[in-house]
Amino acid sequence: MYDIIIVGGGCVGLATAYKINTRFPNKSVLVLEKEDQLAAHQTGRNSGVIHSGIYYKPGSYKAKNCVDGRRELVAFAKEYKVDHDVCGKIIVATSESELAHMNKVFQNGLANGVEGIELIDAEKIKEIEPYARGIAGINVPCTGIIDFVGLTNKLAELITARYPQSKIMKGTEVTDFIKATESTTVITNKGKFEAKYIISCAGLQSDRIAKKEGAKSDAAIVGFRGDYYDLSEQGMKKVKNLIYPVPNPQFPFLGVHFTRMIKGGVECGPNAVFVFKREGYHKTDFNLKDTAEAFSFGGTWKFFAKHWRFGLDEYRGAFSKAYFLKRLQKLIPDLTMDDIVPGRAGVRAMALSPEGSMIDDFKIEGRGNAIHILNAPSPAATACLAIGNTVAEMAVERFSLS
Repeated sequence: MYDIIIVGGGCVGLATAYKINTRFPNKSVLVLEKEDQLAAHQTGRNSGVIHSGIYYKPGSYKAKNCVDGRRELVAFAKEYKVDHDVCGKIIVATSESELAHMNKVFQNGLANGVEGIELIDAEKIKEIEPYARGIAGINVPCTGIIDFVGLTNKLAELITARYPQSKIMKGTEVTDFIKATESTTVITNKGKFEAKYIISCAGLQSDRIAKKEGAKSDAAIVGFRGDYYDLSEQGMKKVKNLIYPVPNPQFPFLGVHFTRMIKGGVECGPNAVFVFKREGYHKTDFNLKDTAEAFSFGGTWKFFAKHWRFGLDEYRGAFSKAYFLKRLQKLIPDLTMDDIVPGRAGVRAMALSPEGSMIDDFKIEGRGNAIHILNAPSPAATACLAIGNTVAEMAVERFSLS
């Protein structure tokens, strides 16, 4: 029997396992990942950005965990040679209507203790990113880029090397739980595993795993696919590092932006379109169970009713290269059709409330002998080590670990 079973082999799951084992080196931890490799979904398909913590509401889980997590992440990457680059980014306002929210973002950054940020004018924007155009902006020098898949695999490597009683199993899908008084048996496609305690870090499947384990939550996960374009060789000359728009305050998405990738190249995007398959990375992917669950949840319809104009706009960007380009040209007017080529896609797990509101903050809840990370959208990857600390603290309290 294991002390703890962690469901989910993304960066949050592995960071949680690492933090628990670091704190309690004699505890046995089993990480179960359904895919044949770690970090196969949100961790490996995000934009690879080390977020600063500038956007988030002061005092929120996101704000504290992102700022603390970023600093710890960079220190970890330096110590263990994970590819990264603290290259900085700029947030660019292109119209007068964006200035009020840009200033609010800046004030959030100050309140959250984000170091080095400064307001910049049009001339400074051009100096930092010669092809970008805006009327004002924010320079965020502590933002960076990183290989999150490499990070996750490094965490796994450290766990297995240092704590031989712990184990990471890939290709092992959790299908059910059997509860007993003192333990839980986890049913998988590779047999049964027993543990005293369960921690779920299941990302796109987090609500389903929680429900199977017996936790009750009124939120449901709905997937939003983000499509990216890559800059062509000629297009790459127009971006040095990271260029972001001022986000729309109504949505927890940051808008289409330009990101230099740690393994080379520059991505632009993503949009945010509702998916008919939770782990569907192609425009026509469909899964009946995923679709039926999404549409049987009242919050989905309420969300659509509130935001149908936004949704239509995002779908236009998904199927029209010309429309996607037009959005990118807000930041770089000189960008042309030849500068962008279709790239990859990712799917973000977003928890919706029954009222149709997006639950913007991290949502971590304990019940009985289990802890569930029910909502961990961006910047969860940046914050993964800090989230691991938070969950380890909860585990000490809830599971009486010693």
